Amino acid sequence: MAPNDSQPALWPAPTAAGAVDATVHVPGSKSVTNRALVLASLASEPGWLRRPLRSRDTLLMAAALRAMGVGIEEGVGTEKGSGEFWRVIPSGLHGPATVDVGNAGTVMRFLPPVAALANGPIRFDGDPRSYERPLHGVIDALRVLGARIDDDGRGALPLTVHGGGALDGGPVEIDASSSSQFVSALLLSGPRFNQGVEVRHTGSSLPSMPHIRMTVDMLRAVGAQVDTPESGGEPNVWRVTPGALLGRDLTVEPDLSNAQPFLAAALVAGGKVVVPDWPARTTQPGDRLREIFTEMGGSCELTEYGLEFTGSGAIHGIDVDLSEVGELTPGIAAVAALADTPSTLRGVSHLRLHETDRLAALTKEINELGGDVTETADGLHIRPRRLHGGIFHTYEDHRMATAGAIIGLAVEGVQIENVATTAKTLPDFPDLWTGMLGSDGA
Repeated sequence: MAPNDSQPALWPAPTAAGAVDATVHVPGSKSVTNRALVLASLASEPGWLRRPLRSRDTLLMAAALRAMGVGIEEGVGTEKGSGEFWRVIPSGLHGPATVDVGNAGTVMRFLPPVAALANGPIRFDGDPRSYERPLHGVIDALRVLGARIDDDGRGALPLTVHGGGALDGGPVEIDASSSSQFVSALLLSGPRFNQGVEVRHTGSSLPSMPHIRMTVDMLRAVGAQVDTPESGGEPNVWRVTPGALLGRDLTVEPDLSNAQPFLAAALVAGGKVVVPDWPARTTQPGDRLREIFTEMGGSCELTEYGLEFTGSGAIHGIDVDLSEVGELTPGIAAVAALADTPSTLRGVSHLRLHETDRLAALTKEINELGGDVTETADGLHIRPRRLHGGIFHTYEDHRMATAGAIIGLAVEGVQIENVATTAKTLPDFPDLWTGMLGSDGA
């Protein structure tokens, strides 16, 4: 159906004709790619990113850094399997510049600290939804650390950072209970602050801790000294020592959270899906899928080639705390709606502040297909019901689109509104999806 002003494009979600048997090459991690771009831009020497993700969020990050003076050259390696690469050439950060954050949390939160190190004003703007996403943790912290920011008191976009070429840094207290990205944002630029940075989280529970661990690991890999609660420091306190960052040659891991719909396909339809290059050790939250989807009825084996995930076609409900892996909630909810027993997904109240209010959106969309989902204070309770076809709205949220596709495997007549929103982190999703369903495993 052609899009027009009154009717968005609808994508008929394909139904699985039988068990799947496919190998799916999942593109690189958005979380790793965007952190690596920031660190390489702040380094004292050029660096390389190999097999980076090219998606809306990462291209927005690269464009923003280029606007501030960073050189990012794109190319393709000639060696077998080397693939695409970006060469990042740090230079003096400067304004004036305008940054389009789109609706990317990593761009809107990671780059204001970088902009504080630039010479000149850097203006940040984005999609209408980006104005509603919390940014106060970064804005307030940067002011304490010496930055000048104009946001008209909103604590949100649009805003302008008036960079002075350097930032004092030092200790700061923040409440990061609405987004762990507040912590990561300050840590990533912390080595370049005159006094480094000490970030103390003062709020309630901190969501998405694996993403903070990813930030710490990547900082250490480029030579930064980071003290964390896990390394014997105070609870909820992270310290980064000032110092130069090294340029490095980094190969980006596959995005394990984006592997979720493909693994879910094996659960829903039965059969086997192989994801090559699944890392044996990783800080990516998506690695929890091995445990969660096994509990829901699948089995997996990690080989030298990658992850082999097998489903029997039987799906069991689950009671699970997803506070550390909230981004997996939409896909888990979709699978749970097709299970043989009820599920309770807990610890994810912060999802109300993501690309959309994911808890409200999942409840509404699954229920409109005949489901029985209720919101709780911090999650969802899902009672499986016989579902029927209908339009599954995405709210410009990539994970809502893939959740609808998962349901469509088992329910005829599901139509995904604006499936193109998956380009935010998973380019070519429709082709990957139909390729998986038509694959012979080659």
